[in-house]
Amino acid sequence: MGQTAILGHRRLLTPPKSKAYDEIKWVKRDSVIMNPATGKPVFEQRGVEFPEGWSLNAINIVAQKYFSGTPGTSERENSLKDLIDRVVDTVTRQGLQEGYFESDAEAEDYREELKFILATQRAAFNSPVWFNIGVPERSQQASACFILAVEDTMPAILNWYKEEGMIFKGGSGSGINLSSIR
Repeated sequence: MGQTAILGHRRLLTPPKSKAYDEIKWVKRDSVIMNPATGKPVFEQRGVEFPEGWSLNAINIVAQKYFSGTPGTSERENSLKDLIDRVVDTVTRQGLQEGYFESDAEAEDYREELKFILATQRAAFNSPVWFNIGVPERSQQASACFILAVEDTMPAILNWYKEEGMIFKGGSGSGINLSSIR
């Protein structure tokens, strides 16, 4: 084992060797967000799958903002399971690669516990995680905020706008240290 700290995780919320989703009742709902001024839908995705206790507002937010893929196409996520699997499987795989788990069994316990925690709304990641993690060919940007620095040159100042734009594109925000500018 390398110098990386081991998480030492064990099951707290789900039975040993169980699958998180088997502990939850899942239902299909329609996600429709209406424009109150026109009465017409501004977003619609029918038959999305979520845990039974989720509010329609939470379903609408997740379906519209966090499901990856183009709406109306087969690559579009249509279940909270798809979204959580994409993120948690990516995080767990990275944890295994970097030595955060003592064994595959420990990684599996971590994976199933985290899936249960997210599906039951006990915790949630920030938006950049949901937008980016595990989405092919997308920057794996997970931070909500970046602090940028800029040198006192025109190329550096112009590059600042480019960097900030790419950060915003990934769903994050940024601050800037302008102390080096005269």
